[in-house]
Amino acid sequence: MRRAPMWWRRFLETIGPRRALRIIEADTLPAKLPLRSLVLAREDGEDWCVGLRCPCGCGQRLEMMLLKNVKPRWDVTLDPRGRVTLHPSVWLRAGCRSHFWIRAGKVVWCE
Repeated sequence: MRRAPMWWRRFLETIGPRRALRIIEADTLPAKLPLRSLVLAREDGEDWCVGLRCPCGCGQRLEMMLLKNVKPRWDVTLDPRGRVTLHPSVWLRAGCRSHFWIRAGKVVWCE
């Protein structure tokens, strides 16, 4: 199955619903990640990992560590409206080579 062109995926991202954050109490991410949501794994009150499927449509499973003592690491924040932001950007250097931010629940593609 062919993926839609990048310009089409970017357009759909601008008009589509914002990505939500699901928080689970677990020591691992679920085997199947939701199509549009980010999943944050929390154990004993400590956020340790966030996962999502690559927004380019390739279906690659992405896992970013949130622990303070690991590198590389990311931060997840929610604004007052509950919209999720992931910082810094996600840059896949192999495979689909996607590079993007998640800001206020929307994917912002890097050029």
